[in-house]
Amino acid sequence: MHILIPVLVGLAAFFIGSGLCYFYFKNASSGIIKKAEEEAEVIKKNKLLEAKEKFIALKQEHDKQMRQDEQRKQQREQQLNQREQQLNQKQGELQRSQNELQRSQNELSQRSQHIEQQQKAIEFKQQETDKLHKQAQARLEQASGLSADEAKKQLVEALRDEAKTDAMAYINEIMDDARLTANKEAKKIIIQTIQRIASETTAENAVSVFHIDNDEVKGRIIGREGRNIRALEAATGVEIVVDDTPEAITISGYDPVRREIARLSLHQLVQDGRIHPARIEEVVAKVTKQVEDEIIETGKRTTIDLGVHGLHPELIRLVGKMKYRSSYGQNLLQHSRETANLCAVMAAELGLNPKKARRAGLLHDIGKVAENEEELPHAALGMKLCEKYGEKPDICNAVGAHHDECEMETLIAPIVQACDAISGARPGARREIVETYVKRLNDLENLAMSFPGVVKTYALQAGRELRVIVGADKISDKDTELLSFDLAKRIQDEMTYPGQVKVTVIRETRAINYAK
Repeated sequence: MHILIPVLVGLAAFFIGSGLCYFYFKNASSGIIKKAEEEAEVIKKNKLLEAKEKFIALKQEHDKQMRQDEQRKQQREQQLNQREQQLNQKQGELQRSQNELQRSQNELSQRSQHIEQQQKAIEFKQQETDKLHKQAQARLEQASGLSADEAKKQLVEALRDEAKTDAMAYINEIMDDARLTANKEAKKIIIQTIQRIASETTAENAVSVFHIDNDEVKGRIIGREGRNIRALEAATGVEIVVDDTPEAITISGYDPVRREIARLSLHQLVQDGRIHPARIEEVVAKVTKQVEDEIIETGKRTTIDLGVHGLHPELIRLVGKMKYRSSYGQNLLQHSRETANLCAVMAAELGLNPKKARRAGLLHDIGKVAENEEELPHAALGMKLCEKYGEKPDICNAVGAHHDECEMETLIAPIVQACDAISGARPGARREIVETYVKRLNDLENLAMSFPGVVKTYALQAGRELRVIVGADKISDKDTELLSFDLAKRIQDEMTYPGQVKVTVIRETRAINYAK
């Protein structure tokens, strides 16, 4: 019984709690549902508004697209209308062109008919003319007693004789004119050629001087009882003069290559300090090889500078050897280079091949450095060397004929001869005795002073210019020109000089006063 009561109380409490919970959850769920329905209604309204806005935007876009399509349609219609108008215009132009073509064809047909009529009339007139010509010819033959062929023959012979006479007169006139202008043109070409080529100075060709730091070296070079200097002279083939000249030793010899070998050998021996016969022979042999290499290198460099290609190696060596040879004080290599450039310029001025002329100018004195057959003239020997080493006949002839050793066969030969003379005869090219040089300048000034009205004279630029000052009260401006001409003429007739002499006559008036 006591147990049943608590159980009943627990069941009653359970049912009461369950009922209360039921009523609580029922009221709460109805509030949530109501709130959810309200939110759903709001969402529905918003979606409807968004749908309406989107519909309106789509409708506006559609209307815009429709308007653009309508505009494009109108533009296309306008373009089609314009094209139709253009086609109509072109069709009208084509029709007009066809009408004009038809009209031109009609006119051409009419002209063709007219030309045919004129041609027929001309043929008829030609026949009439031929008939009258034959009648006149028959009358002339009857009157002259000659046939037409005979008369033509006589006329041709007469015209031929007359043409020959006129031609001979014309040829003589041309030849006279050529004789008058030939010297002038030749001088012009020569002067222009000289002006375009640089001049070189003269060089010594007899002795070489070896400079030393102090005179104590002289004793070492001489050696005990002169054995060193004798060994050096025997090895080099030159004469070594050791005298009282301070700080200098003179090397004398006719062969410039030997002098150069001796000079370089002395230089190396003095620098090395070991001077004895065995060492001298060793150094001389070494220097000889160096000089030979330098000769070949100089020849190659010269041919490259002048643009002369294809020379035989032996000719190249001889060209390099020209560096150590001189003629009347003028270095042979510089002379040959200058002659080569002069030949090229002059050949170009005359319309000849400048490369051949430059080649012949370079080789023209090759015989002067030949190592055998010295009894032959150097021009003939040079021609023989060129033939031996495969040079062309015109080059060989130019080399052999530049001193008239053989007959000139090409136009290059006289060019080489003239340029050789120009290079050797220009002022400063070759050594001139001082007395002769001074005398020539004095004679030049005295000749100018012999003219009336001359106050002072000056010989300038080694005698290549003569400046003459005349008195303003004695000679007029017009007379100065005549004086310049007369003075140049007398110098040309009475004096011997290389190149040309420029005569300048100066006349000036001075007014002098003193302020006190």
